[in-house]
Amino acid sequence: MDETAAQDGITMSERAARRIHEIMTEEQNTGMMLRVAVGGGGCSGFQYSFTFDDARNDEDRVIERDDARIVVDEISWDFLSGAEIDFVEELIGAYFTIRNPNATSTCGCGTSFSTD
Repeated sequence: MDETAAQDGITMSERAARRIHEIMTEEQNTGMMLRVAVGGGGCSGFQYSFTFDDARNDEDRVIERDDARIVVDEISWDFLSGAEIDFVEELIGAYFTIRNPNATSTCGCGTSFSTD
């Protein structure tokens, strides 16, 4: 694993890095980053959001691996400590996902969780 891939216990899988890099190439935007955030809502209390951004805010932290970058805001960072951000391809579709040890329960959609 690339040493810059893990910072404060949050990691980016090789598959996630590869997919982010593919999207950067398709969009011809080498400054593009995956923004991961945690917000209130969803059926379990909190939900993840994944968007692409080419701007970094002052309070963002960055995870890098193989020229791919993920940015996480300071508030979301605490909810993701120890988590792995991954990309999966299944029969039902391809998507970014998070394996979060802080989540005590999740819903069926995989984007909503609670930390009771």
